[in-house]
Amino acid sequence: MERVDLAIRGMTCDVCHTALVPGIGAPRQAGETKLKIAVIGSGGAAMAAALKAAERGAAVTLIERGVIGGTCVNVGCVPSKILIRAAHVAHLRRESPFDAGVSAAPPTILRDQLLGQQQGRVDELRLAKYENILAGNSAITVLRGDATFKDAQTLRVRVSEGVDQEVPFDRCLIATGASPAIPPIPGLKETPYWTSTDALATDSIPKRLVVIGSAAVAAELAQAFARLGSHVTILARSTLFFRQDPAIGEAMTAAFRAEGIDVLTQTQARAVSYSNDEFVLSTTNGELRADKLLVATGRAPNTCNLGLENANVKLSPQGAIVIDEHMRTGAQNIFAAGDCTDQPQFVYVAAAAGTRAAVNMTGGDASLDLTAMPAVVFTDPQVATVGLSEAEAHQKNIETDSRTLSLDYVPRALANFDTRGFIKIVAEADSGRLLGVQVASAEASEVIQTAAIAIRARMTVRDLADQLFPYLTMVEGLKLAAQTFTKDVKQLSCCAG
Repeated sequence: MERVDLAIRGMTCDVCHTALVPGIGAPRQAGETKLKIAVIGSGGAAMAAALKAAERGAAVTLIERGVIGGTCVNVGCVPSKILIRAAHVAHLRRESPFDAGVSAAPPTILRDQLLGQQQGRVDELRLAKYENILAGNSAITVLRGDATFKDAQTLRVRVSEGVDQEVPFDRCLIATGASPAIPPIPGLKETPYWTSTDALATDSIPKRLVVIGSAAVAAELAQAFARLGSHVTILARSTLFFRQDPAIGEAMTAAFRAEGIDVLTQTQARAVSYSNDEFVLSTTNGELRADKLLVATGRAPNTCNLGLENANVKLSPQGAIVIDEHMRTGAQNIFAAGDCTDQPQFVYVAAAAGTRAAVNMTGGDASLDLTAMPAVVFTDPQVATVGLSEAEAHQKNIETDSRTLSLDYVPRALANFDTRGFIKIVAEADSGRLLGVQVASAEASEVIQTAAIAIRARMTVRDLADQLFPYLTMVEGLKLAAQTFTKDVKQLSCCAG
């Protein structure tokens, strides 16, 4: 059977026009009961799967134990980006490259008012994009409760104390997401530390905040709280963004320190205690004291207490559900998608995987190609990447040629008086084919999708350099970076073609 990447292709029987499910048996005959699909969860993967399965004729039971909508809309992407944006505005009112001509003044931060605005938008989006859509779809039944597998074809749902309801299914999707992972630091669990969920829900700004972590969530929230008035210290076990190209960590460390954020690299917390409303941290770099402590060291799959062993669903050593390219688990009729698997933890990946899982559960054949998956960290400057870094390419035994363009040569950055960061292009040495792009800059999130499309189209650096880009845009930096493979950009006119 032909593999279909990113595209979706359904298959039907030529005689009865009912769905054929590869490897799962014969099609249903006309007049038979609808295919019964159970979906555990209600976040990005679950909603996408439920809607697609219903669209394709299935009867769907969506099971949710908590708040409808999952992480992204409730306690992740949406509230964090609102907080980050508010902090960015506060920062610009306090300080900008144009202070000589535009007066600046320290703003008054009313966190309780910002929180109300933030939560209002969260509630609005959850209602519009999740609750109302589910309520308006007669093919989807929402069941509230904790689900566990009785066996490979039945779920047991605890709908109230001491009351269980059995849900039989033909196919099931597990889309239970992930939760903050808490490191085993002595004393930590006995303290009122924050996770990202707690930090986003606070109605006050602490004077002193320590952040344990060095990746996206830690960096985003650290900078946001610093801009809202906290004195922030980051404890990075290695360096900031240590899994990325080293230049990213270097650029972001410099940017954070320039804003007064203390970035302690190669530093770990040995022990934590809390008394008299104060955290005391013993670290490999001395003692720290803080009013609040944010632990942002990654997220762990929500796979405990599901009874997966009763359904032959296997886990990785890290606790993630093991799936194949079609999102199928070890059980032929059970699928999984999103953060509870080992897929990248982004809501758009989860939604894409959920959609494809639904297609496969209802007789189609769809897979997910992540070779050109863009990723963004919403710091300032932003960090955006797609494809392979140099190190990743070398691990795959690919010989590379790369160029790094300083933003000092990007006209839009010069006009903004903000040349922090760079654009780096990684290409295959012989062919010049684009392999990856790493960007640290203002508006990097708006730049990276162009790079993703170029990689997906298997363009070369010469192809990219020959494209027309509008002048005085940040994305024009991609063209300039591509031109550096063959030209000295210092010798080009402003809008050289």
